[in-house]
Amino acid sequence: MDAQLIAFIGVAAGMIAMPGADFTVVVRNSLASRRAGVACAVGVAGGLVVHTALAVAGLAAVLVAVPVLYRTLQIAGGAYVLYLGVQAVRGALKGTMGPVEAEGRAGPGAGRSLRQGFLTNVLNPKAPVLFLSLLPQFVPDGAAVLPRTLLLASIVVVLALVWFPAVALLVDRLGRWLRRPRTARAVQGVTGGGLAALGVSLLAAPVAGR
Repeated sequence: MDAQLIAFIGVAAGMIAMPGADFTVVVRNSLASRRAGVACAVGVAGGLVVHTALAVAGLAAVLVAVPVLYRTLQIAGGAYVLYLGVQAVRGALKGTMGPVEAEGRAGPGAGRSLRQGFLTNVLNPKAPVLFLSLLPQFVPDGAAVLPRTLLLASIVVVLALVWFPAVALLVDRLGRWLRRPRTARAVQGVTGGGLAALGVSLLAAPVAGR
């Protein structure tokens, strides 16, 4: 394994593990059930497949070249993340668990959790631009670009498929304590607040011209 590939794995692992909307939405679904958490984690990885495919194909460059498309995606992503956050905070304040169900009750279905994970990731407008700028840095001079970028993209997806299900399983492992009504409401309120803050920052960015 060449040094550039090893370096890329380290950088990509750090990016995947960095707490953000993906991490938060996986934790919230994992509090409902192991199945919901793992499904949400797979959804996040599915979103990364879209982003890395766009970067490999060069289509993500369109988002840079046409600012209005980037802003539109930014607003859509911010609105969706803000919606998830507000719903979670409202549920915590009212004592209704929403996506985080009380122990012994049916949690969200796998399909719904999968969609939440996928949409949370795929509507992040910064991801395709990030991958578009990152992948070329790890293509050695003289190497075939397409096979190399496909390899790098595959590594990102594999890391996501390891990390996010691991988070889901860990949360489920701690489930008995985390699902106590008061604890669950506190966790839901905190994670919901985090999602809402992320959503507001995404919505504010187009106004600030970032």
